[in-house]
Amino acid sequence: MSDSSDDEYFCTDWLPYSERKDWADIEPLEQDDGPNPVVSIAYSQKFRDVFDYTRAIIAKGEKSRRALDLTTDALRLNPANYTVWQYRRDILREIKADLNVELDYLAEVIGQNAKNYQVWHHRRVIVEMLNDPSNELELTKNALDNDGDAKNYHAWQHRQWAIKTFNLYDDELRYVDRLICEDQRNNSAWNQRFFVLKHLGFTPEVIQRELVYTMNRIRIIKNNESAWNFLVGVLRQAGGDDDHYQLNSHPEVVEFSEELYNAGNRSPYLLAFLIDVYQEQALHQKVNNEQLARKVFTLCDDMSTKHDVIRRKYWQYVASHLKSQLDKENQQQKQQQQETEKGH
Repeated sequence: MSDSSDDEYFCTDWLPYSERKDWADIEPLEQDDGPNPVVSIAYSQKFRDVFDYTRAIIAKGEKSRRALDLTTDALRLNPANYTVWQYRRDILREIKADLNVELDYLAEVIGQNAKNYQVWHHRRVIVEMLNDPSNELELTKNALDNDGDAKNYHAWQHRQWAIKTFNLYDDELRYVDRLICEDQRNNSAWNQRFFVLKHLGFTPEVIQRELVYTMNRIRIIKNNESAWNFLVGVLRQAGGDDDHYQLNSHPEVVEFSEELYNAGNRSPYLLAFLIDVYQEQALHQKVNNEQLARKVFTLCDDMSTKHDVIRRKYWQYVASHLKSQLDKENQQQKQQQQETEKGH
C-alpha cells in the first residue's frame, strides 16, 4: 500500500496514533472483514493504525484540524480511498480551511499519483469552491509533460473541464499544436484540437484551415491514424447535415488522397478513407456508380488480404453491403421504369 516516498514521509521517528496523548480520547475502530474473510489483506501495522483511527473519526463525525491531518496520513498510504477524500472535503468546509493551501497539497499528490481519479475529482471540487481556475492549465501541462505520459486521460479530462467551465479556450490551439509538433501520433492532442474547434465553431474558414493543416501533417507521416481520423471528423463537420456527401465536400482532399495512392502509398488509413469516399460517391452519384463500386471492392479486397487482415471479415462485409445496396437501388430503378412504361 505504500512506496519508498511514503517510507520517507513516515520516517523512523513516526509515532503511532495509538501512542499519541492528544489522541487518547479516540477509541480506534478496526476494519470488519466478517467472521470468515476469504482473503485477509496483510496490512502493515502503520496502515492499520492510521485507518483504525480514520474510521473512528468518521464514525464520530469529528471535523477538526487534527482530523484533517489524519486524512493526510491516510491518503498518503492509500490515495485512491474515495471515502477519505470525501470526508476530507467535509472537514475543509467545516473548519473553513484555506483552500489555496489545499491546492498546493493536491499539486504535490498529483505529482506522485497523476493517474488517480480520486485526487483529480477532489481537485475539481476545490477549484469549484474557490471559483478560481488560474492554476489548472499549468497543472495539467506539468502532469502531461513531466509524468512522461502526454496521453494521461485524467489530466486531459480535468483540462477540458477547466477550459469548458471557465472559458479558457484562448491559447489552447497553440498548446495542442506544440504537442502535435512534438509527437504527431499523439491522439490526445488531436482530440483536444477537435474539442477546442467544436467550441469555437467550424466556420468555412476554420474548416479550410484545418484541412490544409491536417493534410500537411499527413504528408510528413502518412501512416498516422490520429491525423486521418481528425481529417474525417473535420470533413463531416464540413458536410453539415448532408450526410450523403460529407467526405466529398472538399474535392481537394479527395485529390490529395488519390495522389498518395497513385504514388504507391498503401497506408490502411488512406485505403479506409478512400473506401468511404468511393462508397459515398457510388451511392449518391447517378453516373459511374459501377466503376466506383469496383474501386471499393478492389480496396476492400486489398485491406482484407494484405493491409488489415485482422479485420478481414469487416472489409468483406463492407464490400458485400455496398453490393446489396446498389442491387437494391438498381431493382428499384427497374421497377420505376417498368411502371412508367406501363403508364404510357
